[in-house]
This record gives sequence, structure tokens and C-alpha cells, in this order.
Amino acid sequence: MEPHDEEAAYWVGLGQTRLIGPVRLRRLVERFGSAEAVWRAPESALRAVLDGAALASLLRTRAALDLEREMARIHQVGVAVLTLVDPRYPRLLREIPAPPPVLYLRGELAPEDETAVGIVGTRRATSYGREVAARLGGELAAAGVTVISGMARGIDAAAHHAALEAGGRTIAVLGCGPDVIYPPEHRALAARIIDRGALLSEYPPGRKPDATNFPARNRIISGLSLGIAIVEAPERSGALITADFAADHGREVFVVPGSVLSANSEGGLRLLRDGARLIRSAADVLEDLQLGTMGAIAVQQTLPLGEEERRVLAALSREPQHIDEIAGVADLPIAEVSARLTMLELQGLVRNAGALHYARA
Repeated sequence: MEPHDEEAAYWVGLGQTRLIGPVRLRRLVERFGSAEAVWRAPESALRAVLDGAALASLLRTRAALDLEREMARIHQVGVAVLTLVDPRYPRLLREIPAPPPVLYLRGELAPEDETAVGIVGTRRATSYGREVAARLGGELAAAGVTVISGMARGIDAAAHHAALEAGGRTIAVLGCGPDVIYPPEHRALAARIIDRGALLSEYPPGRKPDATNFPARNRIISGLSLGIAIVEAPERSGALITADFAADHGREVFVVPGSVLSANSEGGLRLLRDGARLIRSAADVLEDLQLGTMGAIAVQQTLPLGEEERRVLAALSREPQHIDEIAGVADLPIAEVSARLTMLELQGLVRNAGALHYARA
């Protein structure tokens, strides 16, 4: 294995160990110093920090799982591995309370994916719900916002399709392995998403969809997004679980109003009563998230970013940073960074905060 693969392999091994979830895995790595140190730690050292069931599970996994063979299997099906210590790991997702220690990826993540909005709703969508989800997904994508959803039937599929038709980016977060397409009729959609975004999962290749996987999946949709738009959610709905995660993560919760006579509107109407933001279009979302007007943000797509501009943009956050700090993170000369910041500011991607401090717009 390559050195970076070897490091990731230990995260993969720990991530596939039953009874060691995201929080416990992170604490283990902090205590021992690295995933490799945890994986290789003697039983006596592990016994001091793990209960009997978790310890037995880890020892069984270490004995049974050939890490080199597992990494080869993962790469063979075209899947990349991102871990919490990988600089490519999504920054917004890393900030939530229990980020997945390992992400399995098909496709590519891009710096502009930090400007993302989730669109979720019922699988049993009405024609009204599908039309609204499509309008939201298409308008947001056309404005340079990455659309996040779960590739399920109904609202999710409508949002993904519309984002792709608008020429934008979209990411599907799965409740199964990234090589397992569910529902199976979405194979063509999955291929298009891989081409214009990514399929993401915390489950390794080959993992079948299971009902218990999907609530945990919803925290990733929220974690990747600046806000979540709910389109048609019954009173008992996975979309409401996503909304709960969004509230916990400090993300905005948006709701498209529906008929008070429709069961599909019950969950959304309750969210509105509890203080969620009512939206009628993508323009409302962009305004509430302070992402500018649709016309201004659409300029981003008319001027493609070069490699240096992508590096500068990736180095920025929403809090102002001094140009010296930006140059250090981007690993570029200050004069080059200054020129790129000017171009990005003209495109509406960067905000000049004064005194040589810049932030994402």
C-alpha cells in the first residue's frame, strides 16, 4: 500500500469494528495518538479504555480483517477513502458533534461544495412536491450552490435531477455502500451524480441498505449543508430527522409550505409552527443564508476557476483571515494570492473585510 493508503487503512479497520462508533473512535485516536497506534495497541493497553464487549469486538476485527486486502477491494470498485485527518475531508462536516471517521467516496468533492444546501422530503411525493423540489434544486444549482440529498425516490431524486439539468453540482449521501445503488432504478442518476459531484457514504463498499442506516445518514446530509430545505414531510418522516440534526448543528431549517389538507404537509407545518423559515423559492434560501442574489452568484459559473483560485478559495473560511495566513494555507506567494483574491472578489466568491483580511462571501 502507498503511505497515505496505509494510514487510511487503520481508520477503515477501526471504522468497521462493531461497538466502536464515531465518538469512541475519535477518543481512542486522541488517546493513543493515531489510528495505527490504536490498531496495534496491546490488549492490556486497550483494556484500560474499552469495556469488555468493545475490546472483544476490536480484537476479533484485528484478527479477521486483512487491511491491505480490504484497501485493494475498496479501490477495485472505484471508491476513495477520506478520514478525519485527511485535508480533503469536508470542513463543515468535520464540525458536527459526531462526524463519520471514515467517508467512502465515488466522484469528486470540490471547494465550492462548502456552499451547499440540502433538499429532503418524502419518498411518496406528490406532483406538487416533485415540481417544487425540482425548482429549488435547479435554481440553487444555477446559482452555484451544491445540492445535497439522499438519492431516494420522490423529493431527493427530483432535486438531484434538477441540479444536474441546471449544470450544477450535487452530492448524494447513501445509507449503504457507495457501490450499492439503492433504489436500483437510480443507477443512471447515480452515474450522472458521480460525473458532476459525488456519492458519499460512511458505510464501506458492499454494505446493503438497512433501515437503521438511514437516520445516521441524515446527520451527514445536515453536516455538509449550510441549511436544509424540507419539501413535503409527513409527521413521521426521515426528513424531520434531518431537520432535527440541522437544528442541533446550528444549520438553518427551511420549509416549503404545503396544503393543510395533505398528510404530506403535517411535518413541515409543525416545523413552521416551531420556528423554521418559510420559503417559496431558491431566492428566499439565498437571501436568508446571505449568499447574494441569484444573478450575482450565477456569475460564478460563467468564469471557471483555475487551480490557484481553487487553492485560495479552499484556504478561506467564513471568518476573515489575514492574507499572510491565506497564502500559507494555499502554499502560494502573497502576490499571487492577492491577484487571485481580487478575481474571486469580482466573481462574488470572496468578501474583502478590510486591513488585508478576506473571507468567503
